[in-house]
Amino acid sequence: MPLGRLSLTLVALATLIVTGTVTAADISQFRGAAGDGHAQAAGLPITWNQTDHVAWQVPIAGKGWSSPIVVADKLYLTTAVAKTGGGPDDQSLRAICLDIKTGKTVWDQEVFSRNHVSTRGLLHSKNSHASPTPISDGKKLYVHFGTEGTAALDLASGRIAWKMQDLAYVPRHGNGGSPALVDGLMVVTCDGQDVDYVAAIDCRNGKIAWKTDRTLDLPRKFSFSTPLVIDVKGKKQIVCPGTGLVAAYEPKTGKEIWRVLYGDGYSVIPRPIYGHGLVYVCSGWGVPTLFAIRPTGTGDVTETHVAWKQTSKANVPHTPSALLIKNELFLISDTGIASCLDALTGKLHYRKRIGGKYSASPTFADGKIFIQSEGGRGFVLKPGREFVELGRNQLEGRTYASYAVADDAIFIRTENRLFRIQE
Repeated sequence: MPLGRLSLTLVALATLIVTGTVTAADISQFRGAAGDGHAQAAGLPITWNQTDHVAWQVPIAGKGWSSPIVVADKLYLTTAVAKTGGGPDDQSLRAICLDIKTGKTVWDQEVFSRNHVSTRGLLHSKNSHASPTPISDGKKLYVHFGTEGTAALDLASGRIAWKMQDLAYVPRHGNGGSPALVDGLMVVTCDGQDVDYVAAIDCRNGKIAWKTDRTLDLPRKFSFSTPLVIDVKGKKQIVCPGTGLVAAYEPKTGKEIWRVLYGDGYSVIPRPIYGHGLVYVCSGWGVPTLFAIRPTGTGDVTETHVAWKQTSKANVPHTPSALLIKNELFLISDTGIASCLDALTGKLHYRKRIGGKYSASPTFADGKIFIQSEGGRGFVLKPGREFVELGRNQLEGRTYASYAVADDAIFIRTENRLFRIQE
């Protein structure tokens, strides 16, 4: 190699080592690298059970519904381990790193030794003390336990770089929304039963960079959605659904750019998705409605920038996020009804009851749609305007976490185990 090219290559490698990075093949946040439920993979199986197509399975101590993430050859997740003889708030909140090839534990780090805020009488039966999915920028692992605290850890060793417990609100039903990263900030929604706001945490030191209050006064304030960072005409926006509205914020300042109101829709959980110049948002409990919004306006754009909305013809999910594949939107409702809509118009292509209850969000990988019920039953579907089932599978135990797909394998978290599924 010529000396000049060699020098440039060495500089590039040094920069990569120092700054860290995540790639499209990594599952670095909730719902994958882009936060949209898409993952790169080939040769994934369409049927499996407790033993078939299982490369490894390992027990995971405690309880947690956070989804696994994958960076390079390591898998990360969080859990809450109840302390012997303690009360409901005596939980060891932990981050765990596993080798994706073997399932062996690389490190297991206690982040918080007990609950910072009492959740007595608040935690929903379907929730856990470790439900938000961790996130990574390739430099550090960031774990978020809602009001219990947030921390940054070294990816290789699990050493805690910083931790903070400055996000104050009453966590009705517990904590749920996962963080998003943008320009050195970690953005989280803090929609409690008493106050609701969006906050940005400086990834360097854990300090709050900005906090923007929601301005609606509704009887139910609590929601659990995960922000989505989008690019609109070269400028970034942070789209944050909440109770009664979805709004977009400037990353640097937290200033609101636009908002769409949807009545008193509350307990909003699905993460928005973005495509075809439209943001797709579900409005939560009450009258669940799917909105397709043009994110190009300013102020209240409820009457001007909603391209279409769908309520009655599709069973809009309360919990699982939507999946956009080319010109089709795929939905799985909490009650087990699969729907496919035209992404540009909202026209319903099909609606099919497949049974079961659903909390995990669907995943698109290897040209197929993968969905997982709360009872451990999974379905593999063919994308398109007609319902085509390709395979079924079954694992034991409750399954609320969404899949992570990496290294041509599916990583599935059940109530007390983690599986690597592959051909």
